[in-house]
Amino acid sequence: MRKVTQVITTFAVAAFLSMLSGCTPRVEVAAPEKPITINLNVKIDHEIRVKVDKELDQVLSSNSGLF
Repeated sequence: MRKVTQVITTFAVAAFLSMLSGCTPRVEVAAPEKPITINLNVKIDHEIRVKVDKELDQVLSSNSGLF
């Protein structure tokens, strides 16, 4: 009788562990279906500043008595 109880207990523990392992959370990492787009709205105005600096250099060199 003791052997039967031991077998039933072993079976119950095995069944419990198999059910418990079925409830473990699963994390999946997958690539997106659409490509990732990065929109960079950058305003570049350094050309305007260079033109203004060149014009100021010409004004200052032509009118050296200005300052």
